[in-house]
Amino acid sequence: MKRLPDTELEVMKALWAQEGGAGRAELEHALADCGWAANTINTYLSRLTEKGFVSCEKRGKANWYAPLVSQADYLAFESSAVLNKVFGKSLKRFVASLARGGGLDDAEVDELQRYLDELKEGRT
Repeated sequence: MKRLPDTELEVMKALWAQEGGAGRAELEHALADCGWAANTINTYLSRLTEKGFVSCEKRGKANWYAPLVSQADYLAFESSAVLNKVFGKSLKRFVASLARGGGLDDAEVDELQRYLDELKEGRT
């Protein structure tokens, strides 16, 4: 898997939000805030299809697009890549960076602790 440019990631997010796939009209509506022309969205969909992230199927006169990569799989890939590249595979350094930057409040720290406890319990 390869990292997607931000623009193509926006298209994927819109597609993931449309459970089961979507036609181009639905995607254009979902991406209206981006201000892209229909041809631009078409270009991004073509690139995503070429990269194996999206399938394109003809349904009548329209194309139907469906994600071939789940959001969970892509998020796991991206998270791992950032952790490896920026933090030398150190989750501790990543969390410490968030904490120093004020990116974690007490509720988030508690939530993270509960999640880590659950992970630990699942291994025993």
